[in-house]
Amino acid sequence: MKVGIIGATGYGGLELIRFLHNHSEVEKIELFTSSEEGAIFSSKFGHLLSIHDTPLQKIDVETLAGFDVVFTSTPSGVTSKLLPPLVGIGPRLIDLSGDYRLKDLSVYEQWYKKPPAPESIVKESVYGLTEWNEENIKSASLIANPGCYPTAVLLSLLPLIKERLIDPNYLVIDAKSGVSGAGNKPSQTTHYSEMNENFSIYKVNEHQHIPEIEQAIAMFADVQTAITFNTHLVPMTRGILATSYAQVSPGVTNKQLIDCLLETYKNHPFVRVVEDGSFLGTNRVKGSNYCDIFVKLDERTNRATIVGVIDNLVKGAAGQAIQNMNVQSGLPQTLGLDVIPLFI
Repeated sequence: MKVGIIGATGYGGLELIRFLHNHSEVEKIELFTSSEEGAIFSSKFGHLLSIHDTPLQKIDVETLAGFDVVFTSTPSGVTSKLLPPLVGIGPRLIDLSGDYRLKDLSVYEQWYKKPPAPESIVKESVYGLTEWNEENIKSASLIANPGCYPTAVLLSLLPLIKERLIDPNYLVIDAKSGVSGAGNKPSQTTHYSEMNENFSIYKVNEHQHIPEIEQAIAMFADVQTAITFNTHLVPMTRGILATSYAQVSPGVTNKQLIDCLLETYKNHPFVRVVEDGSFLGTNRVKGSNYCDIFVKLDERTNRATIVGVIDNLVKGAAGQAIQNMNVQSGLPQTLGLDVIPLFI
């Protein structure tokens, strides 16, 4: 396959390159930019010296039409204008931004504070939560790759909601991320002296991933709900740990909760159900496409604590995008992604 990446200079784009470079079915990777045409990629990112000594190319519809797959790893608000000319002209499109995830355009405008993409194309897009939407992904021409937080939250909660083991009306989700989730553009929030030795909450009750999570719960578990969801910045580079608290349905046991997760994901190679949460943390999945899930019932309160752990740049972005490309292409989901986590 011939693959193009728009937005390769961001962290998500760099991870796409890292995994696609060793993908046996990818013959060529070309990189595109809106602002740095001609720059030699390895001169910007020294770790790619002699690996990608290629110039960044101008974004051109005619050129991109000849590719098999085009990934867009850009900030939200960019691909809503960039992708429409590419839809239906040849390449399969996988968008890592949030521009095609929300089906209600007024909800997108409300939460993203930006003009939405054309409604006809948003309707065509397929939500790329691989483990839950594989059949639709197979035939999709445009995939809206899920957000990093929603991936960790949804993979851990959807089985239990769908089987009515927990009450979806009282979901409280406490999620924490490394600073790479904010992208590679410096800001006061991500400045070393502001972030180091500091643990902060941000976008309180206002995170744009709230409607995405609610929409997916309705889509895959057939439940309308409103969640309490808040996000925190941890002074580390990678990783998301999402802890959810839910009231358990009457009579449900801890074994039922675990068995539900095990049964749901028994044929999904990148989801690992952890039965001992003693050492559950982001290092278990760092640099990999795994999602680790743990659940434990507090019998005293009849509430369950449900934890989902991912690498925000891999399963939360580039890795899941490549997993979706594999599904689209009729390839094994693990192709190019079967790596051991870094751990330290």
